[in-house]
Amino acid sequence: MSNRKTEGKKPEKHGDYSKFYKKPDKPAAKKFAPVIKKTVKVEPKSVLPKPADVLFDKDGHARLNKFIAHAGVCSRREADTLIISGAVTINGTVVTEMGYKVKRSDKVVMGGQLLRAERLQYVLLNKPKGFITTTDDPHERKTVMQLVEKACSERIYPIGRLDKETTGLLLFTNDGDLAKKLTHPSHRVRKMYHVVLDKDFSKTDMVKLVEGIDLEDGKATVDKVSYIEEKGKHEVGVELHSGKNRIVRRIFEHLGYKVIRLDRVIFAGLTKKDLPRSRFRHLSEKEIAFLKMV
Repeated sequence: MSNRKTEGKKPEKHGDYSKFYKKPDKPAAKKFAPVIKKTVKVEPKSVLPKPADVLFDKDGHARLNKFIAHAGVCSRREADTLIISGAVTINGTVVTEMGYKVKRSDKVVMGGQLLRAERLQYVLLNKPKGFITTTDDPHERKTVMQLVEKACSERIYPIGRLDKETTGLLLFTNDGDLAKKLTHPSHRVRKMYHVVLDKDFSKTDMVKLVEGIDLEDGKATVDKVSYIEEKGKHEVGVELHSGKNRIVRRIFEHLGYKVIRLDRVIFAGLTKKDLPRSRFRHLSEKEIAFLKMV
């Protein structure tokens, strides 16, 4: 039997980011398809490995720089610099030896704070308007940390930032190595935005965006740009790798447009599928593995 209520109806569309504009001398871009095609159910925490299982070797030892990164303080490379500078003590003694290994029972202290080997956490938030991206605000404004405070017991940090009025995907973690990787320009992490403008966006300005425009802090380019199907020429999809502050708003303002709404719909291959505004979810093991290969 057919379902009469749904028979003949077309599925609802929420914007098509597939037909990106490219320079005339290049072939047309293929239809865009998100890297993560479906949301994978997160494994229960009880089956995930304990911190000691992934940090310490079979003899119960772990490299000091890895221990510090695992605690979410910084990347392993940055940990090496801190170790050499004498900023780390083990059981009350300053250790500057590269490659030093700690035991499970050791007390590792940096900057007066006792470090603990925590389980690495990866939390994806669909950020709403009105929240600033910071771990602490002296003016007591609403921060994104309030939205993920119940995600886990470990202290996690946002990777990059979205300004107060920008919505969309924001990733949190205590994995110092991954945070460093996803924010470093050399890794060219892919981001896609849905931009709503105050007026129609001209094709002439599309060409300018792809070829690059000069801002006060250097040249800015986008990788792809297109109108969003069935949304009008004042709504565009933009893909870029730049991590410069407020880069999307600034490039459109430079061309004489006002950004009415800005929503990050893809970050490093992660999408907003099945993630309502203001909600968060933990990444699956497959998604974490994918991020580490970016």
